[in-house]
Amino acid sequence: MAKTKTLSTDDILVMLCGSVRKVLSTATKTQISYSPMVQRITRTCLRPDIGCFVLFDGGFSGLVIINFSAQSAMELYRAYMMNMGMPESELATQHTTDEVGNMLGELMNQIVGDFTGNVGHELMVSINQNQPKMLTINKEVMVSIDTNLDRAQSRRVSFTTARRNVFYLELAMDKTEFIKLHDFEQEEVDPDRIVEEQARQAPETVTADQQALIDAAFLDELGL
Repeated sequence: MAKTKTLSTDDILVMLCGSVRKVLSTATKTQISYSPMVQRITRTCLRPDIGCFVLFDGGFSGLVIINFSAQSAMELYRAYMMNMGMPESELATQHTTDEVGNMLGELMNQIVGDFTGNVGHELMVSINQNQPKMLTINKEVMVSIDTNLDRAQSRRVSFTTARRNVFYLELAMDKTEFIKLHDFEQEEVDPDRIVEEQARQAPETVTADQQALIDAAFLDELGL
């Protein structure tokens, strides 16, 4: 009898960390990394200077929080906007502006969207997300978010930007395990992976110089 494969909360956390790194790296065209050491925590909190959070439910329930320092928020904001073609002179200069919060909310939405897609692909489970919320928090204020989770487990992971600024991901979710009873076909739903696969399978393109040589050889065969 084939040995069953079990995926735990920490395996799901790794999927979420991968989505954070992928989305932020792609959006900012900078290197985002995260610590291989995961911290077990007793509760998830919004922390200074900007806290972003989103709830999801369905196959399992959970809460995702990303706490940005002012420095990490501004670095990601500037890199993202300049990558989109925004002149540096028109960028916001304070992390408390609506532009920065809106940008982080948009990226948070993309992160959780990529995560839910991966969960559906890898675990064959559907989860839904609500609209991300952002709060600019005073240094003396800490807000804890209560969620109705079944034997909640909480984890905290530190991320580092290209300029060595740090932000933190926190995940609280049901204590659960996914047990793979047998192999199954995984339908590819990630458009980025589909495009990459098609690009690898596409025939090599012929350059203009190569085409000119081909045409010349053909004309020579015709005696022209």
